[in-house]
Amino acid sequence: MTGLNETTVAVLGAGTMGAGIAQVAAQCGHRVILFDISEAARQKALANLIRIMDRGVEKGRMTREQADGVLARISETDKLESCRDCGLVIEAVIENLEIKRKLFTDLENLLAPEAILATNTSSLSIASIGAGCRRPERVLGVHFFNPAPLMPLVEIVPGVATAPETIAQTRALIDAWGKTTVFAGDTPGFIVNRVARPFYGEAIRILEEGLADVATIDAAMKTQGGFRMGPFQLMDFIGHDINYTVTETVFTAFFFDPRYRPSFSQKRLVEAGRLGRKSGRGFYDYSPDAKQPEPKDDPQLAETIVSRILVMLINEAVDAVFWKVASPEHIDLAMTKGVNYPKGLLAWANERGLDKVLAHLQALQEEYSEDRYRPSPLLKRMVKQGRRFFE
Repeated sequence: MTGLNETTVAVLGAGTMGAGIAQVAAQCGHRVILFDISEAARQKALANLIRIMDRGVEKGRMTREQADGVLARISETDKLESCRDCGLVIEAVIENLEIKRKLFTDLENLLAPEAILATNTSSLSIASIGAGCRRPERVLGVHFFNPAPLMPLVEIVPGVATAPETIAQTRALIDAWGKTTVFAGDTPGFIVNRVARPFYGEAIRILEEGLADVATIDAAMKTQGGFRMGPFQLMDFIGHDINYTVTETVFTAFFFDPRYRPSFSQKRLVEAGRLGRKSGRGFYDYSPDAKQPEPKDDPQLAETIVSRILVMLINEAVDAVFWKVASPEHIDLAMTKGVNYPKGLLAWANERGLDKVLAHLQALQEEYSEDRYRPSPLLKRMVKQGRRFFE
């Protein structure tokens, strides 16, 4: 196979992410087969796609002919055999290793030898998923962000056995779809879901310690930090079942490193069914008559909140460079394009001063006596050598 531009694309899983990926591929001219064992999920996905296309026509973003063309290129099925002629499969089913392996094993018996098997997993090992295949060299991670049609970032994640030509062909295709691609190592959370953990985790720690309430922390991160959403608003938006599961998965995958330890506060919300916006209650109450809490107006407290969360984020980004998860350029690109951070964390570190970031982390580590706050060896090394990123 010399390229994937004309290939039929199969998307496994008709949930929000799978349907979004199917839309992206179809809008770029591909015939798309949307597979899901649930007829209800398939019909819901198609109904949502029709509404999205209709809205696009109403807003003048596309013609009726273009919208109808996108819909005509998408077909749904509950039979894997329908994917037989696809040159690229993108799996977007539940985050369960055995289910993903079984799907890929079954697909290998159907697809041409040169067909590429991509997984949209956000937290599972690409090597583990590919290990169930006879030809793991054609397996890699292609991690989109939700909503896939709108979010520009895609993490390309090779496994240890992924062939160079598989990587090159897949990246060329995703780039042609108008996405911004970055390379990430096959480590827990890849770039974004690893580096972003303190945005949630440290915010919850500040809450649990009683230093500030939910509304004050969110307001500080938006007004002084420049983030589009505060951490508690974002967790409610993502859904605590999803956000907590990713945190727990990363924590376990890192052999219970305290930097990624989940919180009891979020666990209790999940146990109580308070999953955020989708359930009507999370850290905030979303019922129609609910009165939202007012943040405390305290600029000094706001600066304390922002600085503490930010140095933890920066330390995680620096450590990702240290462990060669990705290049500094791709890490900053991933955080701005994948989760809309106001600026790249490593550029932010330069701006604040690496020595000040290090001093703050060391003060936190001394205060709490926790390995959670240990500075990255690379951060200490760069401060000692007087270096900055991107120089």
